[in-house]
Amino acid sequence: MDLYQIIYFILWIGISLDTSLGLPQLIRIGGLFGYGEDPSIESAFRYAIYKINHDRNLLPDTKIAYDIQHLPTFNSFKAAKKACKQVNLGVASIFGPQSENLAGHINSICNFLEIPHVETRLDTRADVATSYSFNLYPDSSVLSRAYLDIIKYFKWRKIFIIYGDQTSLLLLQDILKAPVNNDVTITVRQASKLNMREVLKEAQKKKFSHIIADLNIDDTHLLMKAALQIGMIDSNYHFVLTNLDIETLDLDDYKYNFVNLTGLRLVTRDDPDSRIILDEMAEYQRRHGVALLNKTDLIKTEAALMYDAVNTFAHALEGADKSAKMRLVNLSCEENEAWSDGSTLYNYLNLVNKPKINEVSNEYRGLTGPLEVSQGVRTDFNLDILQLTSNGIEKVGYWNPQEGINFTVSYDAVETRFGNRTLIITSIKPVINRTLVVTTLLERPYVMEKKPGDKKFVGNDRYEGFCVDLLAEIAKIVKFTYKIELVPDDTYGAPNDKGEWNGMVRQLIDKKADLAVASLTINYIREQVIDFTKPFMNLGISILFKVPKREKPGLFSFLNPLAIDIWLYVVAAYFVVSFLMFILARFSPYEWYNPHPCNPDTDIVLNNFSLGNTFWFAVGTLMQQGSDINPRAVSTRIIGGMWWFFTLIIISSYTANLAAFLTVERMVSPIENAEDLSKQTKISYGTISGGSTMTFFRESEIPTYQRMWSFMSSKKPTVFASSTEEGIRRVKQGNYAFLMESTMLDYTIQRNCDLMPVGGLLDSKGYGIGTPTGSLWRDPISLAILSLQENGKIAMLYNKWWRNTGTCSRDEKSKDSTKAHSLGVANVGGVFVVLVAGLSMAILVSCVEFLYNAKRNATKEKTHSCAGSSHFHKQSLCTELAAELRFAVRCHGSSKRPALKRQCSRCVSHTAEPPNPINGVRSAREVQRRHSHLHVPPHSPHDSENGNGYYNYPEYIDGGNHMQYKETKT
Repeated sequence: MDLYQIIYFILWIGISLDTSLGLPQLIRIGGLFGYGEDPSIESAFRYAIYKINHDRNLLPDTKIAYDIQHLPTFNSFKAAKKACKQVNLGVASIFGPQSENLAGHINSICNFLEIPHVETRLDTRADVATSYSFNLYPDSSVLSRAYLDIIKYFKWRKIFIIYGDQTSLLLLQDILKAPVNNDVTITVRQASKLNMREVLKEAQKKKFSHIIADLNIDDTHLLMKAALQIGMIDSNYHFVLTNLDIETLDLDDYKYNFVNLTGLRLVTRDDPDSRIILDEMAEYQRRHGVALLNKTDLIKTEAALMYDAVNTFAHALEGADKSAKMRLVNLSCEENEAWSDGSTLYNYLNLVNKPKINEVSNEYRGLTGPLEVSQGVRTDFNLDILQLTSNGIEKVGYWNPQEGINFTVSYDAVETRFGNRTLIITSIKPVINRTLVVTTLLERPYVMEKKPGDKKFVGNDRYEGFCVDLLAEIAKIVKFTYKIELVPDDTYGAPNDKGEWNGMVRQLIDKKADLAVASLTINYIREQVIDFTKPFMNLGISILFKVPKREKPGLFSFLNPLAIDIWLYVVAAYFVVSFLMFILARFSPYEWYNPHPCNPDTDIVLNNFSLGNTFWFAVGTLMQQGSDINPRAVSTRIIGGMWWFFTLIIISSYTANLAAFLTVERMVSPIENAEDLSKQTKISYGTISGGSTMTFFRESEIPTYQRMWSFMSSKKPTVFASSTEEGIRRVKQGNYAFLMESTMLDYTIQRNCDLMPVGGLLDSKGYGIGTPTGSLWRDPISLAILSLQENGKIAMLYNKWWRNTGTCSRDEKSKDSTKAHSLGVANVGGVFVVLVAGLSMAILVSCVEFLYNAKRNATKEKTHSCAGSSHFHKQSLCTELAAELRFAVRCHGSSKRPALKRQCSRCVSHTAEPPNPINGVRSAREVQRRHSHLHVPPHSPHDSENGNGYYNYPEYIDGGNHMQYKETKT
């Protein structure tokens, strides 16, 4: 072998050795992350390189080094300089950034230098086929198809779209094009942190129930919070959230409101390989204190994509290591030289997960599912369909470009049940048309056995009642068949001292029954061992009492229209006005007048308002009868006018209220509420022994209920009833109040007119359908109950079994109580009593006046001349009484009373002595005898006979101060 052959051989060996190396021992990559980006993305980048370098199977002879640069978000020049710095280091690829603006500049540099640019963001550019961009984020056009398929599946025709920025609408481009072909009404509104509530209120006002929100994760959280505040988080609304990270949101405030919330997820959490990766990330995070996962050990989509991107790059290097030679060079942004091996590496990136690449398998399944990228665009991927349930976010199906939507639960039954409102059940995969065992017990009117007749009932037809009808309606909606079985021990269910349950609750615990449908109260202790649906009926504890007897109006009920203090004020006003009228009449000169207008020079004046007359004037006005005396002066007329106005208002008010008080028969109940019941011991009260009502009082911390429990527990004999029927019977016997649930109380009073409720509800609770813990039927039955409540079906069933079958119409009784009734003696008897009392008093006063005047005249000594001599004499009382009585009972003769003749034994029979006049009227003759200075001629012009046998004698009134003429018969 000559020298040239030796040299050639050595060169060939060297070239061969250089070619077999494949990859250098150290490969550098660059990471670009903008300020303000989620730190979990950078942490995922570092962690992925850490895992690859510690993997003995993947790139065993090559290590990956990285250079990280942080970029200002809005300064593309500085971002380009930092990227060029990494290019000078000879990086094989650049990862990031997430910013739309910065990514475009970095991609231009990588495209010019032919360096693969790996991205994990939503790319909104129309054409990236010729660039060196390798993006693992699902293509926007394919994602748009996914959301369109969801809308088509739910058959939405009226949609309200909320977006954050202009690029957001790219995901909804297919939906926006839909109205052209499918007649879909779409309203689009841009929202921000400042106007989120206003946008939602617009949707609420315009009756939009289907809402699509294309927002970032922070704005999505604000959207849901605002929707909760304005009352849009309920079964009437359906939200579709386009953000792929809705699983990382805290949705505990929304999951119990049955709101329809749908979203998509790219991270395959349920995959066993993904679960291993996430567990390793959680352990790494705890050891090194890095931000990889959130508090619930969930990873965000962009962080998961970054982890998958680094691993995809490593698998591409693995393929290149065994199939081609790769040489790293230090490049410069200022020169036109490109990396010669860049296109090779870019091709290997696109070949990851492609079958049989040079017989080398480099398949990788990451956190975001199988990775198949064509020309830098990811068009083949799987999306999990998520739905919010009472258990949180759960997977209900999946979507991929080849198959479209595939739900793992049955939605056809749901749509049939709720029509256009799609209330989705996602926590279960119900088995349609399954026969369920329903446990219950007999209690009116919930479950009752039909009365046997000509037809023999079998199966479920043996029973009727509210719960039986409710169960039939629910079965129609949820689509299942059922078999009703009575619970063996005929109890609802309660734990004993050992914590062992009985009754229907035990049947559910032992899985001997699927449902418990009865008046089963939802409470804390039962909720610990079984599950309950939404309550189908709300109720509370109320008081059952016997209707008290109607109180008849009293004998003096005519006084009731005015209170006792008003009557006292009226009497006081009467005396004040009378005395004030008397005083002012004495003071006012205009109340004194000349009694003889024909004699203007007389010195005699008269005042009608004596003390007696003022009282008579006031009482006459008060009785609306008036009097013969009227005021003359302005001052007394003011008093009279004000008194007339006062009496007008008082009498009118009295008359207006009099009819109501005389015709209404009031029922006076000795108790009005639980507080009254607790403060007395005359009326006994109790509950059903061992029931939930008894437990409520025993465990209550409210002082009123504690006093009631102390009374009930210590009362002997016991006040607790063994059953509802016994409690009702004791109430009917009287002097007993029964504490029971309001629904049963309502049923009872509809059939017993002598019973009534007292007060309001003492607590608030509900009846629900019991299911075993974790039952698949709880949520669909709850939705069915909500639907029946909304369409009024439950209210119809309540009226059917409570109101329509009752025998006592409370409405008719209330109407009858408002009708006017004829008055009886009991109503107005007091008026007759007052009349009789007045008549008796008048007769008594008249007798007293008669006797007093007769005795006065009989005992007074009279002086007169008879037969030339003067002497004194007295008239006997009997003689005086006889004379006065004879005149009083005389039926015929003049209505004018003459002076009676009085005789003595010394006088002749023709002499007569007039009696002492009443009311201060004295004859002129007597005045002459007693007052010698007065002289009346025997035959004065006034002593003339008037033709009737009477003579006009001048007489003095009021003690002789005023004078008038009196007719006296001789």
